[in-house]
Amino acid sequence: MNEEIQGKINQLSTIEHNIQQFAAQKQQFQSQLVEVESAEKELETAKEAHKIIGNIMVSCDKETLQKELKEKKEMLNLRLESFDKQESKMKEKAQELQKEVMDAMKEKKE
Repeated sequence: MNEEIQGKINQLSTIEHNIQQFAAQKQQFQSQLVEVESAEKELETAKEAHKIIGNIMVSCDKETLQKELKEKKEMLNLRLESFDKQESKMKEKAQELQKEVMDAMKEKKE
């Protein structure tokens, strides 16, 4: 196998590893988003609001906490959108490299 093909295979392997890491990070953000949405829902009917800071829970203003949750939700949604775009680009690049490697290997056999 020539160096060019080997380089593309190595690059493809790196991209696939990065895609796996992106998927794990994306899953963490999705989990956080579910938690925030659940907290928002619970807060709608709650009479009192509490917030965990470090290892303690403190009472806080319900409206302030709702605002914080809304901002956190927006930030998580933006991050997820960004992850989706980057993941799509990496998958496209991986498909291109895979096609190039396969074509190069077919040419070598012929």
